[in-house]
Amino acid sequence: MLIKMPKKSKAKIVKRQSNVEDEQLPSKQSRVEHSDTPSPLCFDSPASLFQSLIQPMDTEQFFREYWEKKPLHLQRSDPRTASYYQSLFQLSNLQSLCSQGLEYYRDINVVRCINGKKKVLNKEGQVKNSVLNKNFVQNKATIQFHQPQRFKDELWRIQEKLECFFGGLVGSNIYITPQESQGLPAHYDDVEVFILQLEGEKRWLLYNPTVPLATEYSVESEERIGSPTHDIILKAGDLLYFPRGTIHQASTTAGVDHSTHLTLSTYQRMSWGDLLLDIFPSLLSDRSRTEVSLREGMPRSLLLGSGEGPDSRRRLATALRSLADEMETGMQEVRSTHMKRDFIMNRLPPYSQQQQLLTPSGRIPALEDMVCLRFKEHILITVEPSQERTDEAMELVVFVLHSLKNPRVSHMMGETCDEEVEQDISRQGLQFPLSHLQALRQLQQVGQLAVDQLQLPTREDKLSLVLALWSESLLVVL
Repeated sequence: MLIKMPKKSKAKIVKRQSNVEDEQLPSKQSRVEHSDTPSPLCFDSPASLFQSLIQPMDTEQFFREYWEKKPLHLQRSDPRTASYYQSLFQLSNLQSLCSQGLEYYRDINVVRCINGKKKVLNKEGQVKNSVLNKNFVQNKATIQFHQPQRFKDELWRIQEKLECFFGGLVGSNIYITPQESQGLPAHYDDVEVFILQLEGEKRWLLYNPTVPLATEYSVESEERIGSPTHDIILKAGDLLYFPRGTIHQASTTAGVDHSTHLTLSTYQRMSWGDLLLDIFPSLLSDRSRTEVSLREGMPRSLLLGSGEGPDSRRRLATALRSLADEMETGMQEVRSTHMKRDFIMNRLPPYSQQQQLLTPSGRIPALEDMVCLRFKEHILITVEPSQERTDEAMELVVFVLHSLKNPRVSHMMGETCDEEVEQDISRQGLQFPLSHLQALRQLQQVGQLAVDQLQLPTREDKLSLVLALWSESLLVVL
């Protein structure tokens, strides 16, 4: 399975979209309304949702024994779970979706694995159900449907909660494979994978990683992967988890009309190494403002190679050790900026069937009112340099970023350039002086608080802060 998980860093924009060229976003959002099938999942909180997803496995045991370590197959005999899984997506959904402007490459890939190679059978332009069905029946091709949460409300509901639970993007793909056929060759992914079997059965062969916790997608040859460590028949209602880097291939066996499964994927570029790449520029910049030795010029001709040697390496190592010591003791503030901003700007908006998230809730807050934040799990507070261009020294400000205005229709479908990101700040949240940070932390950390108790010097500051949050639909009067 080839998962599309767009992420962005300041240094370089990276995008993998099923090995095809850049895709255009849908012009409108089409939807398949969620069914009335009772859900075995608990949506009370992100933690309860994940616990119910992997039941009867305990969450603590899962992260202790399986997460990033080894595969897990959960067999389900409960017909209610199988019925609910089928309601998430089924082959019959494609007919109605094809009438709503699906396009090859952007929304659908048609593929088949032949002699260990992937063959792409896509046409050009919009997808016609008759042509898609012909490929499926006559060519035994797999239909790969990208990011169905854009259309299916219940998947939006599930993935929005999972993004709150993991604190990272959660994408999905649907794979529909006819009997005696295989869609993709043996490969590994750079994401943590949860497979939900929705219809029929599928045989999964898993192999030991050649690259543990891989950071990229890659196809592996049959000669290189050895014998499978797991040979699993996944039935409707079953769940299969495996860590990134796990080599896998899957096929629908004879006697099964077709298999439909949902792949939920997360934790792409969410490693300690990625975090260090994110925080180091600001760490070094902050340190250079207070440490004269870091502002001293490096040796002449170092960039030409003539200045390299033990002294230069020792000087760099000493600076890094000093920085590490101050990080560990808390003397040096650690700020993740680009990873946070990337997550908040690309994640799903809060799930709501009423579509009233952008309307301020209740009456305007007054000084004597008790207030609380709305959608806490969709709010991030960051301290960053002001983006206003001035000739003065760099000024730190507080950004309150949120995902309430994110377009569901483009979730996991593309990238924006750095310029567009900077221009989009107004869509994503609010900017406050650094003096407001403590008051914002108060609101973030407590269930409710009187406006007058906010740690700000004046009544005007307190009212200005809560009014700004209320106007952005981030605060409600109790």
